[in-house]
Amino acid sequence: MVATGEHLYDLPEDCISSIICLTSPRDAIKLSLVSSIFRSVAELDCVWDAFLPSDWQHIATKSVTPLKFSSKRDLFFCLCNSILIDDGNKSFALDKLTGKKSYVMSAKELSILYGDEPTHWNWKAIPESRFAEVAELKTICRLEIQGKMKTGDLSPNTTYGAYLLMKISDRSFGLDSIPSEISISVGDQESVSSTAYLRHPKSKKLESLFYRNRVEALKARVKKGEEKMVREREDGWLEIEIGEFFNGGNGDEEIIMKLMEVKGYHIKGGLIIEGIELRPKH
Repeated sequence: MVATGEHLYDLPEDCISSIICLTSPRDAIKLSLVSSIFRSVAELDCVWDAFLPSDWQHIATKSVTPLKFSSKRDLFFCLCNSILIDDGNKSFALDKLTGKKSYVMSAKELSILYGDEPTHWNWKAIPESRFAEVAELKTICRLEIQGKMKTGDLSPNTTYGAYLLMKISDRSFGLDSIPSEISISVGDQESVSSTAYLRHPKSKKLESLFYRNRVEALKARVKKGEEKMVREREDGWLEIEIGEFFNGGNGDEEIIMKLMEVKGYHIKGGLIIEGIELRPKH
């Protein structure tokens, strides 16, 4: 028989903590508001240790700045605020509601075609970025960006979305003449492909009949697939969902995420790349 009402408060502290450990960070916070008993138990290290990833110590050693915390609860919320790791080339964060991991790989962590050629790409610091440098496309014909990560670094039994984080400058050109092809693959699974126009969601482009006919002709060169839309984020960046996948946690498979525009054969520029984010989908 389940303990209810005032009998619930008669349960031993370790029993209550074991119950809370089986919930989620969001539930633990809600339960702490029920009574002083639940509040004291919900703040115990053993509770928040259950919500932290098993490799949190390894992650903490990779932090650019030492983590300061007085309890496991403090540590959890410290990690929720995002930290820079791997010499500042990645950021790591926990989801406040679920405790699931998320990462952002900076542009430096990506494979960008001709990325080290100053005539094509400019690496610079901008105040809006969490990273030391972003990649700004000056001019290029073949646009190819690829990111890789291992499923073992992510939370198991979780559906993830991969997102390209970018900006489009006021002086951009040629980016939306033809859809870019985007794809994601995990391990030996066949890649899932989509398309996306690299344009600001608020842009209003006047199209002549000639221009529309040219766009349709160019579009015919691209693989058919779901058309993804560029979305404006709360932090001021734009994002495109490259794709999603379920991480069963049964291995350490490679995730490959790509964006390519190589079929228009035209000059393009004005794209600013911050990185690729992998985050749990709710």
